[in-house]
Amino acid sequence: MSSRIRKKAAAEPPSIETLRARIDEINLKILRLLSLRASLATEIGRLKHHDGGVVYQPLRERQVIEKMIAENQGPLGDEHIKQIFVEIISACRALEHVPRVAFLGPEHTYSHEAAVMRFGSSIELAPQPSFASVFNEVENGRADFGVVPVENSTEGSVTLTLDLLIDTPLVIIGEILLPIRHSMLSREGDRALVKKIVSHQQSLAQCRGYLAANFPHCETQPVASNSLAAQLAADDPSLGAIASAAAGEAYGLKTIAANIQDIASNTTRFIVMGTRATDRSGADKTTALFAVADRVGALNEALSLFARNSINISKIESRPLRARPWEYLFFVDLMGHREDPNLARALKALARKALFLKVLGSYPEGRSAAA
Repeated sequence: MSSRIRKKAAAEPPSIETLRARIDEINLKILRLLSLRASLATEIGRLKHHDGGVVYQPLRERQVIEKMIAENQGPLGDEHIKQIFVEIISACRALEHVPRVAFLGPEHTYSHEAAVMRFGSSIELAPQPSFASVFNEVENGRADFGVVPVENSTEGSVTLTLDLLIDTPLVIIGEILLPIRHSMLSREGDRALVKKIVSHQQSLAQCRGYLAANFPHCETQPVASNSLAAQLAADDPSLGAIASAAAGEAYGLKTIAANIQDIASNTTRFIVMGTRATDRSGADKTTALFAVADRVGALNEALSLFARNSINISKIESRPLRARPWEYLFFVDLMGHREDPNLARALKALARKALFLKVLGSYPEGRSAAA
């Protein structure tokens, strides 16, 4: 064979069969490495059990995922890498213990999505009928963790969650920032057939501009959850449901329009409730609540303690004190961990000045899904 023919043969692209054979080889290598990783995770679990350690280590899991993202050179995007390793960690964790995670149900809601986003698929899902039930499941040991919404970037704080945080013995151990992407769904996918639109009241509010422009003559009806809205629409072709794409898929609906939320950056912040505090990660947030005397300047004096110690307050929210009309509790989100020297000093000073102080938890600051 001449050198010209050899060069031409060498320049020919590989066939699909050749590439698939190479993929099969890589798949086997991935499988062997996953098995090795799982064996090491099992051994670590045995050692943690011997030493009385906890199975769920949010700081360690975050470090692993962030390191993988930092090392990522593509072509897979960072979010894909994150999702892959969340599932790997979830499956390996389940070899030690399958965590039971309570959330505001039913399934196929954004709370369900947030729980899987944080813990992966290798968990036992425990959908609950109310916010209080989520807290009760964890407080009574029937669930390992609880996931509840606490704030939406469009509609503000979830007051039911704030009220439950006042008395709970649980601590916040994490937060999840979930982008909310609403879809208009129906059984037939034909907007001309839609006569009434159903969804959770917050979702209706988050899409009011879209509804006014596209369905101005349709009645709207709030229902208990977006998942229920999708279920109702599956049984009635005259109903349009505002829900997630996942809910539409679960109930066999067709998409009339996607991403119909009025604000593209619409995000809901969820908190993860547990029984044991988390260690410092270096990029933490602390949530606390306190009450001050009803006198001029009392709140300003309390807040100035954080400024003096160079602590940034990322959020402050007031809630009325029960049985004491016109007096308030203040929820604050503070940047830093309660064991950081500056924040520890500020909290100690606040405890002396406040009528009441409760640190609800220090936890790694959440990152958006696009980060």
